[in-house]
Amino acid sequence: MVATHVADDHGPDGRLAIGQWLPGGRASALFAVLAGVSLALMTGGRRPVAGRERAARSAGLAVRALLVAALGLLLGLADSGLAVILTYYGLLFLCGLAFVGLRAPAALALGAGWLVLAPVVSQVVRPELAPRGFDSPTFAQLADPGRLLGELALTGYYPVLPWLAYLLVGLGIGRLDLSRRAVQLGLAGAGAVLAALAVVGSRLLLARPGVAGGLLEELGRTGGAEELRRATEPSMYGGTPVGGSWDWLLVVAPHSSTPFDLAHTTGTALLVVGSCLLVVGLLGDVAERVVAIVFGAGTMTLTLYSLHVLLRTEALWPPDDDAFVPHALVLLAIGAGFVALGRRGPVERLVGAASDRVGDLVRR
Repeated sequence: MVATHVADDHGPDGRLAIGQWLPGGRASALFAVLAGVSLALMTGGRRPVAGRERAARSAGLAVRALLVAALGLLLGLADSGLAVILTYYGLLFLCGLAFVGLRAPAALALGAGWLVLAPVVSQVVRPELAPRGFDSPTFAQLADPGRLLGELALTGYYPVLPWLAYLLVGLGIGRLDLSRRAVQLGLAGAGAVLAALAVVGSRLLLARPGVAGGLLEELGRTGGAEELRRATEPSMYGGTPVGGSWDWLLVVAPHSSTPFDLAHTTGTALLVVGSCLLVVGLLGDVAERVVAIVFGAGTMTLTLYSLHVLLRTEALWPPDDDAFVPHALVLLAIGAGFVALGRRGPVERLVGAASDRVGDLVRR
């Protein structure tokens, strides 16, 4: 996600740079899938908790979600030029609480169905809603809660309704026995196949006579499937053109929230999760500890994402041509330091304490 914000947009040949192409749309999807995995692990793992314990954990997670959403509203006030994901993320987490009782087969099946149907619902409903009015929601938007909810759910950069497919798939993954080598291989293999099939299927359907050309006409351009791919390759900023042709649902493009885009980015997320589990499983205890420290930033993503947003303001980090490497090194160094010292990230610690407190109150 850092790369999509700070890496060079285009290479010397004028094409989209690898630092933008590779993580574009995929990094934020992985972020959402991992939210579902976290939700599963915090509500019992392979066997969902029930009764009073489920109520207690759900209450704590609801507080966590609301605090994350509030932090997103606060970061929206910073002049970072970024579309801050945290308010969407908080609402996504809150919606996911309705599904924590599901086991792996049900969650994965529901996620697959949601992946197909939610973009269709979005295509129908978005023309009836107010157009997107801001890049990142702030506390000021609470004055118009209806419009804010519409933007968070459907018209914004990270629309919660279609993105719930990511969380449901992640919930299903977190209900599996992730220590088994067969599960790890299955995740990586299934993810690679799903990602490839989504791209191939999309390109075959868009190659039909007149389909790509018709979509380009809506953008005021001419050409065929290759020109359409280049036109949509950078980002579609959350969704397809409002009121546009139904053929837009055939596109695979970053942040288009189409069935093919959701399938492709879900596949790449599964590939990453399965591959990382395989790598960790192959390491010895010492090597695993070294990796845990080097990539300790992963244990405090809420803190470091917030810091990254602030570093994108001119007051803290004046813009330069390609700031990805220094940004990445700063974040990795901070994460490594915290893990080496056995400390949690400060934002994680505060949010976790509030969540645990509420959970304990419900238990009593």
